[in-house]
Formats: sequence, C-alpha cells, structure tokens
Amino acid sequence: MSAGLRGDRRRLASTALAGAIAMAVAMGFGRFSFTPILPGMMGDLHLTAGDAGLIASANFIGYLVGAVCAGQGWGEGREKTIGLGALLATSMLLAGMSLGSSVILFATLRFLAGLASAFAMIFLSQIVLTRGAEAGNAHVQSVHFAGVGLGIAVSSLLVFLVTTRPNAAWPAWREAWAGSALVALAGTALVGLLLPDGAARSGHEAGQREAPLLWSRAFSTVALTYGLFGFGYVVTATFLVAMARGQAAHAVAGGQMVEFLCWFVTGLSAVVSLFVWRPVMARFGIVRAYLCALALEAVGLLLTVTLPFPLAPILGGLLLGATFMVITAFGLHLARALSPGSERKALAIMTAAFGIGQIIGPLVAGWLTERSGTYTPATLAAAAVLMLAAGVLALSGRSIRAAARL
Repeated sequence: MSAGLRGDRRRLASTALAGAIAMAVAMGFGRFSFTPILPGMMGDLHLTAGDAGLIASANFIGYLVGAVCAGQGWGEGREKTIGLGALLATSMLLAGMSLGSSVILFATLRFLAGLASAFAMIFLSQIVLTRGAEAGNAHVQSVHFAGVGLGIAVSSLLVFLVTTRPNAAWPAWREAWAGSALVALAGTALVGLLLPDGAARSGHEAGQREAPLLWSRAFSTVALTYGLFGFGYVVTATFLVAMARGQAAHAVAGGQMVEFLCWFVTGLSAVVSLFVWRPVMARFGIVRAYLCALALEAVGLLLTVTLPFPLAPILGGLLLGATFMVITAFGLHLARALSPGSERKALAIMTAAFGIGQIIGPLVAGWLTERSGTYTPATLAAAAVLMLAAGVLALSGRSIRAAARL
C-alpha cells in the first residue's frame, strides 16, 4: 500500500471519527440528554408530564426551524465554522439548563439547543458524508451516525454517576446538565482538531440549480410514513427513563440502575444498528427493511408497557436504539432515490414532516399522561401510529420500489 493511500485512509478515518463525535455532542447530548435528566427535574421542580412535553416540543420546534434555515444555501463554504459554532452553542445551552427553574426558561433554552443541533447536524454532516461519498466508502456514514448512539450511552453513564454520587452540593439533575456541558465542550474541541475544512463539491453543491420537486404518490407516501415515525418514536425517546422511574416505584430495589441501563442500552444498540441492518437491507431491499424497522420499533413500544419491570424499559430501550437511526437513514435514502435532481428539496420536506410529527408527539403524550396518570395510553398511541406507518408502507411497497428503481 502506498504512503499516499495510507494517508488518504487515515484522513477519511479521522473525518468519520470527527463526525461521530460531532453527532454525539449535537444529538446525543444536545437533544437526547434531556431524557435521562428529566425524571430528576420533574421530581425536584414538581414538573408535570405536560410541562415536560412542552419543554421537549420546544426543542423539536427549534430543530425544525434550524433545519429549514440551514437548507437555504447561505452557509456554503463555511460549513466547518458554522458547525463548530453550533457545537459551542450547544455546550453553553446545556450549561444554561443547570441554572434554570422555570418552564418558560427551560423551553427557551431547549428551543435554542434544537436550533444549534440542526445547524451542527446539517453543516457538519455535509462535510463528513460528502467526503465519504467521494471516497466511495459506505462505512463513513455508519460511523458518523453511530455517534448519536455513542452520545446517548455516554450521557446516560454521566447521569448515573452524578445521581449516585454521595454528598452532592447541587441537585443531581443540575450537576448532570453542567457535566454534559463540559463533555460537549471537550467533544467540540476534538471535532475542531479532526475535521477537514470543507465539504467535497460536485453537482448541486457546486452551484447547479435543483429541479422542482416532483410530488409523486410514492414520495408522498414515504414522507407521510416519516412524519408518523417522528410522532411514534419521540414518545419513548422523551419519556423512557421517566417511565422506568414510575415502574421502579413499585419495585423492591434496583430503580436507579434500571433507569441507567434502559437509556444506556438504547445508546449502545443505536451505535451498532446501522451496521447490523446493512445485511438486512442488502438481502430484502431498503423498502422492506424500512417497513420491518417501523414494525419492530412499534413492538418495542408495546414491550415498555406490557412486560414486567425491569424487562419492560430495558427491552423497550434496546429496540428503540436498534431502529430509530435505521429508520432515519433508510427514510432519507428512499426520499433521495425518489427525487433525482431535487435531493435537497426532498430532504427538506422529509425533515419538515419528521419535525411536525416529533413536535406533536410530546404534547399529545403529556396531555394523555396527565389525564390518565400513566404513560401507557401515550405509548399505545405511539405504537399504533408506527404500525399505521408500517401498514401504509406495506400497501404501497411495490409502487415505491418501482418508482425508486430499487
């Protein structure tokens, strides 16, 4: 192997690692650290499930606004600077959460964190994924998005260590937010050192005008299922640890350990999910794999409210982690395949559909939980929505495969 080829591989590996760390900071910490920290906030500040749903939805609204703004083309050539600025903002906003006490302040901070997460995800992913595509290396994408699961697992471990530490000067949830900010800041520095300066440019990235998006029946169906997925996954992704705490209240012991394990397992399974599902996609095709992942995630939601403690939250978390990044990747892949010549517009529509679903999800879940006093109705509703998405896809699978030429 020539020295030049070895150097290219090292640079590509460094880029993929930088992408994974960026996703860990922007998504694993910036978006999903809220889940393991939420039960402590609810207990200490007497927040209701409705309050928690409002705060969560504010984050998702910020993500939707950020995704729409980032897709307008104004950041071309400045991807690394904007992305690193967004990661730095994420760190500062995580620190801000450790100082708040009101729902309005929390919602504002989470809205801004959603905005920053979207900017970091879109601009830094553009660098990493275009470099991987240029090199013809499919593993770069898998490593990059595995960072989301890595961030979830690390944030879960951090929260567990903080909450089990004796003689803490601060409430544990405040220390968890502050610790998350420090980890995110360190991750931001690593991304700055490892990431190359810009995205590879070709086609539309070089300035060619995209064709208008063709709203075919196949594309509309995939966009609908993606929006339903946004609603279905987010209920468990927001309230899983809170659900575990509620179930643990009726158990003899082991509550804190189960809270940690259910979210930690979610993260670990998300890390390996894209690698595990790649052979499934190769064997059965991306449409069938997408359908199976939706159905399996629905099963995971049902397990969280039907199995006994502690199996319910742990197996539910395992199946959530094993599917949600896979559904994300497969759904976006299908949208691009169904929209040749207008891929950016297709991704913007998919992001909007997903964003609307995940904004509505926590609000509905919070309302149902407050009325019923349990997370079971909200979880069953989320599972039903995911099964609806799978059913719609099953009815249209043949036409989608034909339209996408897959």
